[in-house]
Amino acid sequence: MKSSVGLGVLAGGRNAMAKIVVVGAGLGGMSAAYELRETLGKGHDIVLVGKGEQFSFTPSNPWLAVGWRKPDEITLKVGDHVGKHGITFNGDGVERIDAEGDAVVTGAGERIPYDYLMICTGPRLAFEEVPGTGPDGGYTQSVCTTPHAEHAWQAYQQFVENPGPIVIGAVQGASCFGPAYEFVMILDADLRKRKIRDRVPITFVTSEPYIGHMGLGGVGDSKGLMESEMRQRHIKWIENAKVAEVREGEMTVVPHDSKGQPLDPQVVPFKFSMLLPAFKGVDAVAAVEGLCNPRGFVIVDKHQRSPKYPKIFSAGVCVAIPPVEATPVPTGAPKTGFMIESMVTTIVRNIQAELKGETPDFEGTWNAVCLADMGDTGAAFVALPQIPPRNVTWTKIGKWVHLAKIGFEKYFLYKMRNGTSEPIYEKHILGLLGIERLKDVKRVPSK
Repeated sequence: MKSSVGLGVLAGGRNAMAKIVVVGAGLGGMSAAYELRETLGKGHDIVLVGKGEQFSFTPSNPWLAVGWRKPDEITLKVGDHVGKHGITFNGDGVERIDAEGDAVVTGAGERIPYDYLMICTGPRLAFEEVPGTGPDGGYTQSVCTTPHAEHAWQAYQQFVENPGPIVIGAVQGASCFGPAYEFVMILDADLRKRKIRDRVPITFVTSEPYIGHMGLGGVGDSKGLMESEMRQRHIKWIENAKVAEVREGEMTVVPHDSKGQPLDPQVVPFKFSMLLPAFKGVDAVAAVEGLCNPRGFVIVDKHQRSPKYPKIFSAGVCVAIPPVEATPVPTGAPKTGFMIESMVTTIVRNIQAELKGETPDFEGTWNAVCLADMGDTGAAFVALPQIPPRNVTWTKIGKWVHLAKIGFEKYFLYKMRNGTSEPIYEKHILGLLGIERLKDVKRVPSK
């Protein structure tokens, strides 16, 4: 399909200047702004709108929550870096999207028009769906944001002075299970270093139908490998479960059978708990009529474009993706970091093609590549593509994954500080693994 969006809007023709607004200054949004600048050159206006001044490297939050990182080691000021590349930054957040009027309205009331809009906001954390969860008024911690991880670190320091049971996991409807596995293993490693692991019973609670499902229907032998890792670390688990309610010091967990029928509830005590919530779309995005599904996630076609609003593209956790498979207790499909980068590249190349008068038919690979740290070792999950049937699927555990995760953190922060969208190391290493951002789609000449 050839679209005239951009060309029709930009009266100057193929090489006219476009104004592209990127909403969200996280992993996807900041990468998108840099890649737009790198790919399109300096002849276009790029505006990045984030909420607050800080970029945070979210995958490092589990380390922050046990004191293995400090906030200033995994954050940076967005404006100090993107401005060097001619990208305008606004930290007021977005209050409203006027999709019919091709503009966003910031939290400060400024109206910013666009020729193209990229939505990379990430999710809203739906703690309200399970009573008593969340660090703001609830009884459980979170590692979903850097402020939440800082809050968890404060609570953890108090915990180690008077240890007791720990409950870690992901509630019904959750889609991002990797951080829960990471955090429970990191806690185990940290408690052993402190020589108090023998005083801390740990229970892992998950909505997955089995350990290692990951919202992906399993990846290679992830079930056997992750169960073995749990047993070696003396971590008990309750799978295929809903968390009904959390109260101070205890939670009610309801396991289910294979048909989704509830079994007898269990009351699980804790002195420290971290539960990942289900996600929803952020309010400003979810409020746009016809843009999102009922959960507030942006509906896109295979080119990452809104079917209703062709000037709007979306990438990242805020994109609507159906579950990989039906599960007895609801689970969602995760959006891994590389998958998000694949989405971003797809959008950038489609915008570039359209501005050049070519057919915008690029498609992302949506490959799932996850490096999960376990404190002293780690697990690597590779699913190519993320949604079955797959060409490649495997899980490996080893100390090399722990080192690779540290390396990825350093490399990604380097990218965000220096404005490059794909360093040469990343291109070659992923290429050796047969991992590409874009599908090999035959180009169709524009008429």
